[in-house]
Amino acid sequence: METTGPTLLGVDVMWVATLLSAVAVFAVLVAVYAATTVKDPMAKRVKALNDRREQLKAGIVASTNKRKKLTNKNQAADRVRGLLASFKMLQGEQVEKAQKRLGQAGIRSKELAYFIIFARFVLPVVLGIVAVVLIYVVDIKPDWSALKKYLAVAGTVGLAYKAPDMWLDNRVDKRSKAIQKGLPDALDLLVICAEAGLTVDAAFNRVAKELGKAYPELGDEFGLTAIELGFLNERRQAFENLANRVDLEAVRGVVTTMIQTEKYGTPLASALRVLSAEFRNQRMMRAEEKAARLPAIMTVPLILFILPCLFVVILGPAACSISDSFISK
Repeated sequence: METTGPTLLGVDVMWVATLLSAVAVFAVLVAVYAATTVKDPMAKRVKALNDRREQLKAGIVASTNKRKKLTNKNQAADRVRGLLASFKMLQGEQVEKAQKRLGQAGIRSKELAYFIIFARFVLPVVLGIVAVVLIYVVDIKPDWSALKKYLAVAGTVGLAYKAPDMWLDNRVDKRSKAIQKGLPDALDLLVICAEAGLTVDAAFNRVAKELGKAYPELGDEFGLTAIELGFLNERRQAFENLANRVDLEAVRGVVTTMIQTEKYGTPLASALRVLSAEFRNQRMMRAEEKAARLPAIMTVPLILFILPCLFVVILGPAACSISDSFISK
């Protein structure tokens, strides 16, 4: 390839600049597309809350047979459940744990627990067969020793078995962090609602509406709790469901406070105010901890990306001039 412009280390500077400009234009187009196609996150959550309201109504007024029909609507889940039962792989404790983790991840469909268990069984078999074929039959790595081949197959099978749990844990962790971020603001609004004379279910419903845009995950949980407070026979059960749906110690502390205040008649606003101040201090401490780690984290990007760019910008023109002068001579 012939170079018509200045070069740096044998590379045409104009060609590199053109490539970087194309990448920048593509990034701008992607950013514009992402900004113009933002969807309202509350529409899907409102639909899920309405579905939960209908389920609670049906669960209270329906007979046992109708309840079974509500839980057996998904035919695919029934087939997967039957397949797991035929292989003696369906345990009640395992299903309850998977359903609890799905609820903590914000997934309301309990039938997906059977697909999670089924994926633990299918993925290691499928990916293990693929790994065996590629490594031992096709022999894509002939220079590998027997130990490396065995470790590659075993690692593929182990990773495939843990992949559904890793995906679920990742979603639970992201959702828990989003809820933890908005919990102090939610408690402040609960204090205001309690001091204004609203009932507990009305206060949760009001906080869910106010925080639905800023913290959709927290608004979703508070809205569902408000619905359960209005339909369940025991209000304690609604609070315990909130603690089970959110994998946070802070939420469990709030639930314990709500249950105790309702049981012993202690002032709700003062207890929530103390919890709000404590959670706000914890959030500030986490922010200070992240700020203290920032210089150490930025050292590697500074050395690998920022300093080379500075050297190119500062020394690049001089290097091009020296190279052209030597070539002209």
